[in-house]
Amino acid sequence: MTLTNFADVIAAVRPCVVAITTEVTGYSVFGAYTQEGAGSGWIIDSSGLIVTNNHVVDGASTVTVTLEDGRTFPSKAVYSDAFSDLAVVKIEAQNLPAAKLGDSAELRVGDWVVAIGNSLGLGISATKGIVSATGVSITESAGNTLYNLVQTDAAINPGNSGGPLVNLAGEVIGINSVKVSDVGVEGMGYAISIEEAEPLLQQLIANGHISRPHMEASFYSVDQAVASRYGLAVKQGALVTQVTHGGPADTAGIKPGDVITAVDGTDVTTADGLQLLLQTYKVGQQVKVTIYRGSGKLVLSVTLVEAL
Repeated sequence: MTLTNFADVIAAVRPCVVAITTEVTGYSVFGAYTQEGAGSGWIIDSSGLIVTNNHVVDGASTVTVTLEDGRTFPSKAVYSDAFSDLAVVKIEAQNLPAAKLGDSAELRVGDWVVAIGNSLGLGISATKGIVSATGVSITESAGNTLYNLVQTDAAINPGNSGGPLVNLAGEVIGINSVKVSDVGVEGMGYAISIEEAEPLLQQLIANGHISRPHMEASFYSVDQAVASRYGLAVKQGALVTQVTHGGPADTAGIKPGDVITAVDGTDVTTADGLQLLLQTYKVGQQVKVTIYRGSGKLVLSVTLVEAL
């Protein structure tokens, strides 16, 4: 149900949004020092589970959560994952107002959204904008790629990281990330879509970490230009650039220069598409990988292992 106006949206979601403050211990030639940080989060479960970004809590010696009613709680546990930039903070609290989750797959370019969080560390505030694009992939400076992002022109400032991006029904459809916005273009912010985040968050909650199936190889997207440059027989797929010795791809017979075009009959058109497809499988599962080696077509069996 769409709420009446932006004020109604913010009023409905604000009790679910928290401010997160951290302390990180650093060292210099002058000795140890403490650096403070600020971020945002939102309540995913009434029993005290808070969603935020990994970079908000990464390396912190203390993590403190401040609720909308002013109560503060030290973290009891922090589960985080650098690859997805997601984290879950556990506090000792009960009967908290949990946010409702929406369906980011239904977002359309032009839909109104509201970003809520501890902007600039000055307390919970809100900004509005529209969805500018969906399904965006961005590679961070460390070389890690985040997939299926929501791009918005709603202002996402330092301190907003980890806070919710919500639709006009007051449902969380994304997790704001200043870290991602820093590598984007001016005037655009990015949020990890709830479609991408929810299954990963459930793994963090259940296991304390995220298990990722992998075949221990590196890939590069094939397009017409790449195919022409390297004389490939296909114009789309994932070009194998490196294979770990003794890993599952190597054991299966996959070699650098091969092009993967399908996994279990599902077409692979890009390297990112292959990585996303592999995440739908489980560690230890065997898959049939279709490759082109020169002009020859092969189908090889690969047993996926957990990515380290």
